[in-house]
Amino acid sequence: MSETRLKLLVIDDDDLIASSIRMALPNQWRMVHSSNPHIAPQGPFAAALVDMHLTGNMAKAEGVQMIARLHQADPHLEIVAMSGDLDRELMEACLKAGASRFLAKPLTPEELLLTLEKIEALHLLREAATRSSASGRSPWIGESSESTDVKRKLAALRGEPGPILIEGESGTGKEVAAQLIYAQEGGQSRPFVSVNLAALPENVFESEFFGHVRGAFTGADQNKMGLAEAAHGGDLFLDEVEALPASQQAKLLRFLENGEVRRVGAKESIRVQVRVIAATNQNLDQMVKEGKFREDLLWRLNGRKVLLPPLRARLDDIGELVAHFLDKERPRRNKSMAPDAIEALKTHHWPGNVRELKRICEQLCLYSPLPLIRRDDVLKSLPASNKSASSGTSAGASVGAVDLNRGLNELLANYEADLIRAALGKGNDIDETAQLLKISRSSLYKKMKDYNIESRS
Repeated sequence: MSETRLKLLVIDDDDLIASSIRMALPNQWRMVHSSNPHIAPQGPFAAALVDMHLTGNMAKAEGVQMIARLHQADPHLEIVAMSGDLDRELMEACLKAGASRFLAKPLTPEELLLTLEKIEALHLLREAATRSSASGRSPWIGESSESTDVKRKLAALRGEPGPILIEGESGTGKEVAAQLIYAQEGGQSRPFVSVNLAALPENVFESEFFGHVRGAFTGADQNKMGLAEAAHGGDLFLDEVEALPASQQAKLLRFLENGEVRRVGAKESIRVQVRVIAATNQNLDQMVKEGKFREDLLWRLNGRKVLLPPLRARLDDIGELVAHFLDKERPRRNKSMAPDAIEALKTHHWPGNVRELKRICEQLCLYSPLPLIRRDDVLKSLPASNKSASSGTSAGASVGAVDLNRGLNELLANYEADLIRAALGKGNDIDETAQLLKISRSSLYKKMKDYNIESRS
């Protein structure tokens, strides 16, 4: 929690309600009250609670216009409308005017505190992007509408105990999102255990996840605490959950349902309190249809889901991301990027998403000859397949030779299969091929299986 107290603006003509809100506020909040329907005190404020009927006239909702003025003055202000009048048109008008939510009067202390808790979490997420993190964790960079939506969803997960599922392509920041969810709950005071399930062999999963006792199997010469037990009281991050074999999916499901851990070879189970944050770069719904992922496990994980957008869907964030990555290179390399270079970056498709942009920025810092990174420097660093688009030339001529009657899905699948075969032909090493294609090993194996591509190793 930031040492600075958060300011809450309450606009309500009922002094008794204002006093009740003030009494319920946590210590980190400071309240400013106004009963004037036309003038709001000067901010900045972290949040505002606005009553709908500020003059006692129930036929006129002055609060909607107040919300619009507050939102126009500060688009980042979290505005909460409140009223005992639950007319649907009125509530929707509040959202259109700039409110993020609507609370029914009479307010309950529980709902008020929960609402402020989520707003505080959002405030801290935004604040983290503008300051260096002493813990070394990466903030979520960007103020595009897509990034704002992600931050709101992450903030809404504060205090939620159940499993969380983070979906997104490789390189979109799933582990960053998991770390931010974790940091909202008290930071270093709780454990955060991370495991990549694709890198965990099936035959050691149970021992690694649940632990084992001495003598449980050959080589078990001492008791070992499992990952789930090590995360007791905190968060367990399961990356690439789609790589978990079917036999182990059932064991994970049982753990999610009862919270019990039994070490391999032990007679008794112990109960742990762990919040599981799972991440995937695959479409789990499609995997369920294909029989590759348990439907009941997906139901268990799917209750609190965050979908991270690909970088090509948040191009407005590229300038901020570049500035962040270049700043990480200082003071060893002091580079800045010209506006036309930023625009050149926006023409790339970014199959590797933010991770790919980070690597490109590192290359530019290393190889660009001037303190100012130019458009030509960017074009030299981008993959060859993208240079025609970046230089403004059209690739439409090559489309004419394609049989469009085959359909987009078939064409894309055939093209993807050809790319994988070409990448494998450069050495036929799975690790190098996955790195070249900027996808995980598990994703590469799945695609090779789907396209009946055999490795010659």
